[in-house]
Amino acid sequence: MAKVELKQPIVQAIVNDVEGAQSIVLVDYRGLTVAQDTALRKELREAGVVYKVCKNTMMKRAFEGTDFAQLDEYLEGPNAIAISKDDATAPARILAKFAKDAKALELKAGVVEGTKYDAAALAELAKIPSREELISRLLGSMQSPITNLARVLNQIAEKGGAENCSPAESGEAAAADAAAPAEAPAEA
Repeated sequence: MAKVELKQPIVQAIVNDVEGAQSIVLVDYRGLTVAQDTALRKELREAGVVYKVCKNTMMKRAFEGTDFAQLDEYLEGPNAIAISKDDATAPARILAKFAKDAKALELKAGVVEGTKYDAAALAELAKIPSREELISRLLGSMQSPITNLARVLNQIAEKGGAENCSPAESGEAAAADAAAPAEAPAEA
């Protein structure tokens, strides 16, 4: 059996992993302890990120014709790749956070949604919160005014409605109504 035939399944496995990926980050993992490597793999797996140590020649072949071919210049020395199909910033975020404690882990470069980033840019990209966190922040900010309105309406209801409001409160309500723009008459 020829060497090319033996390597083809490995290249195909990498192709399958990168197909449809939103991002790939290359790291130099030399110097990580077994415990650190195990913890890193667990954290990446929980975030839905595929993490593999692959030969550079195999990665070059797998990246041919894709946006990830931009990483060819960084494929020297031992490399591991972190691949995400769901959250574009997850690999950079997790690896940069992990590298703060594990100084041996070195971010090399990455491609996120078609754009190549060097190690410094990946560190900046890692500061962006996850998609889920951004959505929860958005929903929280949208929910806050509704919650406040519900609280005010509840207080009015507990006081017995608008009829029992003091003249000052009624005046404030009338001023608020006057300040609201009038609706334009409907054209026939």
